[in-house]
Amino acid sequence: MVEKLWVISLGGSRIVPDDVDEKFLEDFKKLILSHPSNKFVIVTGGGSTARRYISALRDLKKGIRDQSLAGIAITRLHSGFMARFFGAPANEIIPKNMVKVKNLLHGNQVVFCGGLRYRKNNTSDGTAAKLAAYLKAPFINLTNVKGLYSADPRKDKRAKFIRKITWKDFDKVASKIKFKAGQHFVLDQSAAKVILKKKIPTYIVGSLTDLGKIVEGKKFEGTLVEG
Repeated sequence: MVEKLWVISLGGSRIVPDDVDEKFLEDFKKLILSHPSNKFVIVTGGGSTARRYISALRDLKKGIRDQSLAGIAITRLHSGFMARFFGAPANEIIPKNMVKVKNLLHGNQVVFCGGLRYRKNNTSDGTAAKLAAYLKAPFINLTNVKGLYSADPRKDKRAKFIRKITWKDFDKVASKIKFKAGQHFVLDQSAAKVILKKKIPTYIVGSLTDLGKIVEGKKFEGTLVEG
């Protein structure tokens, strides 16, 4: 019997920070497969790889749509890579719509996908949030920082860690950031809107240890967006 379905947004920066992080991916796979009574939909981001192509298209005077489509292509490349890496417990076909994602859950413990289709002002985090709403599942964003801060902790030493924030207040924070293709924030504006509207319990964490604790219902180090 399945205990729970989770939607995870796996940042491209965790898959390929500079080169493919094989140690992290081995540990990630081991953690996911150690919870066989749970199912997971894992939406892969594009990370710095996508941002390189997006930046080049921006310099070449290409529009937002072209930039975003390049980013989506990289997220799908990453999802295909992850599905092949996981093997039998995961899907072989990379879905391009939410119905296909749901159908693939019937025969797989883990379903990987990237961006499903082009939407204005949206990233893979927005896709993951929409899937969480569609599948009525909690949402975990596994990124490369501990959680949400009052400012970018890599640039501002005075940045304060935010352990818990309401859906409404999180939406206010996200809405202050101007969208651009390939943006780098813990969750995008589109995701924040969906989380608020659908009241999705959302977790933002930076470590596999804390990801495991969330799945197991234990206390974790990270940010909870709820209430």
